[in-house]
Amino acid sequence: MAGSLKAQAIRLLARREYPRADLEQRLIAKGADRAAVKDALDDLARSGLLSDVRYAEALVRQKAGSYSRQAIARTLKHKGVDAEVVDDALQAISAHDDSEQAHALWTRRFGTLPGDERERARHIRFLVSRGFTVDVALRVLRSVNPGEED
Repeated sequence: MAGSLKAQAIRLLARREYPRADLEQRLIAKGADRAAVKDALDDLARSGLLSDVRYAEALVRQKAGSYSRQAIARTLKHKGVDAEVVDDALQAISAHDDSEQAHALWTRRFGTLPGDERERARHIRFLVSRGFTVDVALRVLRSVNPGEED
């Protein structure tokens, strides 16, 4: 059974990276014994096929520039990645300020000033949905339209 568990895990990992906790949940949900899953995943981690560090780095690369640091961190922690690994992975984007990232994202998505209050609210909702705070979203809109007051 352990060999087939290991094979199942390798098949899943062949498609994409998974964090250890997520892979463990998937295998247990298929009816595998928790101790056997732990042993199989330990073997995969020792051989370098399973790595939370690699998963975290891949997710940060994928989401950087489209989501805030807080949103990425929240996603990683929700997937069961250790806080230390999350912090290390986020170092790749630490040089970027959330305001700068939000401004770049807003420019790619919209690029022009909102025409009315409804459109302005849509721009703000978009940035907030990507994990940026309302304050950052308002700062972005103020930076492209300096005469704007709240």
